[in-house]
Amino acid sequence: MARTAYVTDLKSLQGECSANYLRLVRLVGDMEAGQRRDIALRGNKQHFGDLHLYIQQQAPYTTMVDVSQTGPLDAILEGPRMRVHLYHDVRMAEVTDFQRERHFSGRYRYPNARMHQPDEKLQLNRFLGEWLAHGLAHGHTMDVPEMP
Repeated sequence: MARTAYVTDLKSLQGECSANYLRLVRLVGDMEAGQRRDIALRGNKQHFGDLHLYIQQQAPYTTMVDVSQTGPLDAILEGPRMRVHLYHDVRMAEVTDFQRERHFSGRYRYPNARMHQPDEKLQLNRFLGEWLAHGLAHGHTMDVPEMP
């Protein structure tokens, strides 16, 4: 049986990117370029690691945020890291770099040399959404409040 070619689901991708924009704006707040926020990820009295948000660049219509996680398995495995572009004019956030790999296509032929899934770009943005949703639901900021 012939396999049908994957067709990019733009509606799902745009919805995911819009939801991720809202999640990231809630997490970064009024941070500026060069600032970092650390969020402890906890659940059922267990510490699952720390989510780190770093504002790499900021311009009037875009912001570039580095998102990474550290945790108890750092000595064995490198935690996930991605760069996300926030487009303020259209209120969307898109993963543009994951584990040092950049520029993802909307669809890939499968199999391929890099072993990307046909919908790799959508999967990365969904992963970001789940990651940020977990941070919002179970995270606790580790920032020390400034004294007046």
